[in-house]
Amino acid sequence: MAFANTAITDIIATTIQSRTKVIADNVTKNNALLAYLDKRGNRKSVSGGNTIMQELSFAANGNAGWYSGYETLPIAAQDVISAAEYSWKQAAVPVTISGLDQLMNSGPERMIDLMEARMAVAEASIANLIALSIYSDGTGSGGKELDGLLKQVATAPSTGTVGGIDRATWAFWRNQIFKTTTTGGAAATSVNIQSYFNRLWASLVRGADRPDLIILDNVYWGFYTSSLQTLQRFTSTEKAGAGFMSLKYMDADVILDGGIGGGMPASTAYFLNTKYIFFRSHKDRNMVPLSPNQRYSVNQDAAVQILAWAGNMTASGLQFCGKMFE
Repeated sequence: MAFANTAITDIIATTIQSRTKVIADNVTKNNALLAYLDKRGNRKSVSGGNTIMQELSFAANGNAGWYSGYETLPIAAQDVISAAEYSWKQAAVPVTISGLDQLMNSGPERMIDLMEARMAVAEASIANLIALSIYSDGTGSGGKELDGLLKQVATAPSTGTVGGIDRATWAFWRNQIFKTTTTGGAAATSVNIQSYFNRLWASLVRGADRPDLIILDNVYWGFYTSSLQTLQRFTSTEKAGAGFMSLKYMDADVILDGGIGGGMPASTAYFLNTKYIFFRSHKDRNMVPLSPNQRYSVNQDAAVQILAWAGNMTASGLQFCGKMFE
């Protein structure tokens, strides 16, 4: 039997609609990288298209040079701009209510309270889903997950294709790496981790371009905090942004993204220049009801509304990001 009370599904739909921006913001605040991208203005919408295009510069203008007096200047056309091409990824969480829930929570105030509770669970569920996918290689759930850091800032940056660009061919699209046991000569410890940071950092600096966010797992966080214990270089949560406690390395914030249920790979540090990383959401599918129409179960006393998102994580300068690992 179909769900009879249309007012209930209206409550579901309007609750999601009224909380659309709140949900999107809460998803961002659930992950340190997304919070920093938001602060930088790199949480950008996409209006459409069969893929997500991320413009990038892959070469210098060869016409640049010195000249004297009336010397002829080169004006040949320069092919220096291209784009990485990313597939759409989708995520959703259904919010349901049964006829029995309606009867037990009759009255508009009680029903709104029930839906607020359901929405809180839905928000947390999709926020955690996306936060974990930020660290994925894009192959999870049959290739439906985000093109996360495991794919874009990889341990083998000279292989594979990212954003439609073959990294075996294009060196500018390869992130930097520091494998502690080979590049450093020994596994990371609290004694050597700062010297290892120094060496990876130096490979990522170009003029004023440098990493502004370093994300550590539990192991590296422990080593780094131990190495700073006498200095106590903690900063405020307001300075770190979005409530994330941070340390400092040079002028970059150092964030723990391990803890309970974190998605960071073990013994890993990501050195990120967030100027070149983006979180792209479709303008019409950024934590909104999948359909404004009421949805009923055909053979159950229940109604459902689906909270949905579509987009991907993209990059425009992977050579400015690095990864440290064992």
